[in-house]
Parts: sequence; C-alpha cells; structure tokens
Amino acid sequence: MPADAPEPAHPDAAPGGRHVLLVDDDRDIRETLEEILEIEGYPVVTAKNGLEALALARADHPAMILLDLFMPVMDGVEFRHRQLEDAGLANIPVVVVSAATDLAERVRPLRVAGWLEKPLHIDELIEVVARHCAGHPHSA
Repeated sequence: MPADAPEPAHPDAAPGGRHVLLVDDDRDIRETLEEILEIEGYPVVTAKNGLEALALARADHPAMILLDLFMPVMDGVEFRHRQLEDAGLANIPVVVVSAATDLAERVRPLRVAGWLEKPLHIDELIEVVARHCAGHPHSA
C-alpha cells in the first residue's frame, strides 16, 4: 500500500457516524487510543495524516474526529480548513488532541468542538467521545 494511501475502513465503522476517526502520525498513540476506545465500545478508524483522514471521513462519515495538529503530508490545521470547506464533512465535530503550547489559542480559529492536551487523561477522552458519538449505547 502506498505511504499516502488511506488505511482500509474499519470493519465495524458504521455509515451514519457511530465510529471515531482518530488522526495522529504517531503509531503508538493511534494504537493505544484505538485500543482504549474499542474497549469502551467505540469503533475506531485511524489515519496517520490529514490527507488520509479526508479520504476516510468522506468514505465513512464518522461521528467525530480526534485530530492531532502536527503531522506530515497534511497537518491538522490544513485538514480542518479543508473539512470546513466540504459541505459533507463540515458538520462532523472535531476535538484536537495535541501537546502544542498555547493550545487554546491555536485551536480558536479552527472552530473545533474542543481540545484535549497530551498527555491525555483517559477519563476525559472517554467523556468527550461519549458526548460526540450520538446514537452510541454509551451516549447520554
């Protein structure tokens, strides 16, 4: 598979947005967060950069996107701008997950649903995902 090709859609990814799209260039972070969320009952689709994430979001329309800011090929800022320009994707909530300094200031112009600072607190992550995955059994 070419380096910039999207990973195949997760077999449990439900059209209509019951899964989480996790976008991070760090494989260990992707795998760890995917495992945590799947243990909690949330199907996860992963992408290692914004370009992959755009393709996967268009194909699978996730319930929400967890987005790192600093990635090769297409960073989180560029991804978010392209997402907002795409009427089919603009309504998908994005929560930035980053270790960036001044994170609140960085994400303000991106009009995201929220942000979580790395290192993550797992209970906060699960709470945010539950809030945005409407229709999931764990959602209120």
